[in-house]
Amino acid sequence: MQLFHFLKNSVEYLSRPGGGGGGGAGGRRGGHFHRGGTEGNKDSFQETPVCHFTIMATIVMESIGRVFISLQQIRGVPRMLTEAAPSMPGTVRDSEVPYYFRERYVCTGYRPLNQNWRYYFLSLFQRHNETINVWTHLLAFLVLLVKFRQLGETVDFVGDRHSWPLLILLLSSLTYSAFSAAAHLLGGKSEVWHYFFFFLDYVGVAQYQYGSAVVHFYYAVDEGLHGHVRGVFMPAAAFLSCLSCLGCCYGKYCNHSLPTWVRKVCQVVPSALAYTWDSSPVVKRLASWSAGGGGGDDPAIVYHFCQVGFFLGCSFFFTFPLLERCFPGRCNFVGQSHQMFHVFLSCCTLCQIHASHLDYAGRRELYARLHGSGEAAAFAGLYAATLAVCALIAAVMLRKAKRVLDGDAKSK
Repeated sequence: MQLFHFLKNSVEYLSRPGGGGGGGAGGRRGGHFHRGGTEGNKDSFQETPVCHFTIMATIVMESIGRVFISLQQIRGVPRMLTEAAPSMPGTVRDSEVPYYFRERYVCTGYRPLNQNWRYYFLSLFQRHNETINVWTHLLAFLVLLVKFRQLGETVDFVGDRHSWPLLILLLSSLTYSAFSAAAHLLGGKSEVWHYFFFFLDYVGVAQYQYGSAVVHFYYAVDEGLHGHVRGVFMPAAAFLSCLSCLGCCYGKYCNHSLPTWVRKVCQVVPSALAYTWDSSPVVKRLASWSAGGGGGDDPAIVYHFCQVGFFLGCSFFFTFPLLERCFPGRCNFVGQSHQMFHVFLSCCTLCQIHASHLDYAGRRELYARLHGSGEAAAFAGLYAATLAVCALIAAVMLRKAKRVLDGDAKSK
């Protein structure tokens, strides 16, 4: 700032009519630039090039001063962060955490347990084996929020009941991505909080399964399939969502005392059943489109193909830890199959939302004829009931897990 004031004062001095070594009034500098002599000097000075130069120089000096202040503030950011997190513990090896915290072929990068909450929140910016898992679904959550806002500008989610299935899909997508990010960020706090956040994650997954089912049945179904499954499709989808939540929670609970493959079986089988049922309208539509030679104007088809492809990819990476198995000990930070699962699932969700919006806009005549005005409200109520049942399942399983942990603590 001292440099700024010095330069500013120097420019103002040099810009005076008689200043800057030009002698007295009417010196060489003043006589050269003035157009009206010494009389009316104040008025004529406002029109001189020197005055314009003074104004420009003053603006430039003020800008430079603001830049200097900004640079000084930026230089203080590392110190502020250091004061906010003076000493974050480093990561530990798999042998230093409970075995049901461990992932196959991931040897290091685990966060120590029983730290304060600030540590786990700030670990969002730390390098550990959950960092990518957190950021993939956190960024997906932000993208979904932007998508929700964009659709809200063109879709009447309040007045148009036919838009409620699309709203359910959006809400369930935001739910699972937020719960997943929270589980991977905060699940390392302790054994109890590990179960709590991952059971919450499974509730979000079950809600997303229901949201997928409702948009597929409402917008993507054709008249033939609708006639066969009407009245049973959505109740079955709700039941399979609850079954998936129960299987995932029970698999995590059993992982406390049983091998890891038991958890995978409990999680994969119910989820596979739910996806097969929920996606049957889309699969039949894609099969009919392919059998017909791919003709017709259906802009949503390509996005339905993409969502199926992305889901098959994420299912593969969720079931088989291929990358870690091929490169053991080298995927502690990046390259884990679960990270690929997150990426593929986020892409699947975005394609699914876009396809459902296109179906909502382009197939209105069909689904308005197939579904009565009250079905959307019934499906919304069933969504709330499914959420309540899944939350109850998670609460019961968390209680069972606490009992096991308390028993282990007493036996030590």
